[in-house]
Amino acid sequence: MIEIKDIRKSYKMGSETVHVLNGIDLKIERGDFVAIMGPSGSGKSTLMHILGLLDAPTSGTYQLQGREVSSLTEDELALVRREEVGFIFQQFNLLPRIEAWQNVSLPLIYSENGYNFEKAKKLIEQVGLTDRIHHKSNELSGGQQQRIAIARSLVNNPDIVFADEPTGNLDSKSEKEIMKILKDLNEQGITVIIVTHEEEIGQQTKRLIRLRDGVLQSDERLKPLGAVASIGKSFNPKTKKFPLQEMIEHLHQGFRTLAANKVRSGLSMLGILIGVAAVVGMLALGKGAQKDIEKQLSSLGSNLLVLRAGNVRVGGVMQESGARIRITLEDVTAIRSEVDGVKEVSPTSSGRGQVTFLNKNWNTQVQGVSPSYAAIRTSEPTFGRFFSNEEVQRRALVAVVGVTVARELFGEKSPIGEMIKINRINFQVIGVLPEKGAAGPQDQDDKILVPINTAMYRLFGKNYVDSVDIEVTRAEDIPSVQDDVMTLMNKRHRVAKSAQEDAFNIFNMADIQQALNATGKTMSMLLASIAAISLVVGGIGIMNIMLVSVTERTKEIGLRKAIGARRRDILLQFLAESIVVSVCGGVLGIILGLGFSVIISTLLGWSTVVSVTSVLMSFSFSALIGIIFGSYPASKASKLHPIEALRYE
Repeated sequence: MIEIKDIRKSYKMGSETVHVLNGIDLKIERGDFVAIMGPSGSGKSTLMHILGLLDAPTSGTYQLQGREVSSLTEDELALVRREEVGFIFQQFNLLPRIEAWQNVSLPLIYSENGYNFEKAKKLIEQVGLTDRIHHKSNELSGGQQQRIAIARSLVNNPDIVFADEPTGNLDSKSEKEIMKILKDLNEQGITVIIVTHEEEIGQQTKRLIRLRDGVLQSDERLKPLGAVASIGKSFNPKTKKFPLQEMIEHLHQGFRTLAANKVRSGLSMLGILIGVAAVVGMLALGKGAQKDIEKQLSSLGSNLLVLRAGNVRVGGVMQESGARIRITLEDVTAIRSEVDGVKEVSPTSSGRGQVTFLNKNWNTQVQGVSPSYAAIRTSEPTFGRFFSNEEVQRRALVAVVGVTVARELFGEKSPIGEMIKINRINFQVIGVLPEKGAAGPQDQDDKILVPINTAMYRLFGKNYVDSVDIEVTRAEDIPSVQDDVMTLMNKRHRVAKSAQEDAFNIFNMADIQQALNATGKTMSMLLASIAAISLVVGGIGIMNIMLVSVTERTKEIGLRKAIGARRRDILLQFLAESIVVSVCGGVLGIILGLGFSVIISTLLGWSTVVSVTSVLMSFSFSALIGIIFGSYPASKASKLHPIEALRYE
């Protein structure tokens, strides 16, 4: 079953080479009960670690059930430890945070079965601890812990059980109980190999091997080897377990670890939580601001150009003597009739007005416009009507009021047909404009529209207009219409060629909208980038905590490898724990970010828009942070050598 030839083991300690085993030859038959004895430093534990595949010899050959061990890969060695070998340690090596039955089932999570309560229960009954099945290790005596460790070593039905000083930390009563269990296992056909320094223990076995100074000193047969089956387990290096099943179990482990270290886990996920909450909240604010801008710009109408007079004087130079260029109603008529591609035009004359109704006063913006304004600016009244061309011509005293003005002067009462005074002149309210909302600090609903001629000649005493709205028939004609309007205006006002660039300003609302949208997106990305820094800081925090966790749990990693965990299993376990911490922080951060958006929207009246994309992006990014910043600690854990990890203090 076991055959070793010329096994040697040496260690480098500084500049010196320490030789622990010096050419050991040994053969152990199936079903034997062997004790390896020797004083401290004799090499007995090192020999056992090599036999149990926890360590590798410096030289020599080792055949286990006909296989040359040196030819096995690291994963194949782990598979042999899991399926064919059971370990009992002097220090018990039970995990403190899980129950007895879970400790017994631990090797099963690396096989295709996962935790198996019934099998664990049966083995715990076999070692006489039925009433301790749900107890944790700190609730068990030393003897009880060792019996649980024995049950764990048997859970995968091994051919060989290795016991390293199994009675070393026990009282005499527990010692007898443990030895009885080991004898019973051997009677069942299991090969048992123990390391001990107690003569009394060694004499209870069937074969006693003594080592001194790394050399086989004696090999004594104490009891005859009974008849045993000669066929052991067949070796299949392939695992049947799907990676998805493994990952689910590792995620369960991650949640258990999270629950066991609540304060540390909470501090670890705090950076991720703040980062995700900031990302969700900032993107919600950015999207809300962008939506407001789009809403405000859409209220201006489509394919819109706005013409204004520049800072040029006719008959002089800029800022000096001469008459300032003014846009007249005749210019408006010329644009409508002479420029191809123009659908509608509407002149605007603006000023402030003191408005009164009964005992209420309100100061607001008053604009004189033409009837085409309603179509160009998508401002058809929600109540009442707009004024007509006939009313413009006769300078009628009629007004269409904004929602804010209607609310301030009339409250809940309908303003249609009521008489108001604008700068002490009586006007009749004939309509209420649709609600537009705020444009930055300016309330677009705080205004009154009157006929253009009424505004110019009866309210403001002007013979010119302040601006002209020009609606273009087709979007692709906007550049040519813009050029034609500028050419026409320069020609009509005889503007010198050198001053034509500054004589008139024409604004393309589509360009403004694109610029504002681009600015909004840039601001959103800037805010999100700043918030993302918190995620990176949170990721560094997770890496730090995971590195501490790897150091603290080094012995646990050694135990898991000893009972059959592959490098991939350890990697996935710690990676899963990192992902669980970051994803939990991400989920809590999303909830906090949503709450922040609601509070900001409610208290400050700001628009916030939480998109599914931003939530999914934040969730995915938090998981990615867990993977990226958990990879190094997980990789470090997976590369630990089992015996070095078990010896770690």
